[in-house]
Amino acid sequence: MSLHRKLIVALAAASALLAGSAQAQYVGPTAGPTAPSSVAAILKNPVDDQAVVLRGHLLRKVGKEKYTFSDGTAEIRVDIDDKVFMNRKIDAKTQVEIRGEVEKDFMESPEIDVDVLTLVP
Repeated sequence: MSLHRKLIVALAAASALLAGSAQAQYVGPTAGPTAPSSVAAILKNPVDDQAVVLRGHLLRKVGKEKYTFSDGTAEIRVDIDDKVFMNRKIDAKTQVEIRGEVEKDFMESPEIDVDVLTLVP
């Protein structure tokens, strides 16, 4: 076998290996669980550490860094650190967006640990 032919065979084998490994590493779209879109959905099926994004209102302060939040479907307790709240003036009429995670501890009602609080114009 000539050197030229050996090179072609080696390149073809390498191409096949690369194509096979590229295909093995492909990650296509998957249909996974979707984040709940409402407080009512969270309360119906709370999943610990599930990421959520909700819009609504902080109705009242119920403890240190604890508030009642409603999106119009239901109410849930939210935990907002002072550093996240950033001394903004927010009342029950101010629409906000919260981003955080569901916290579901054994024998306790679920709450949302808020990472980001945004005022909605």
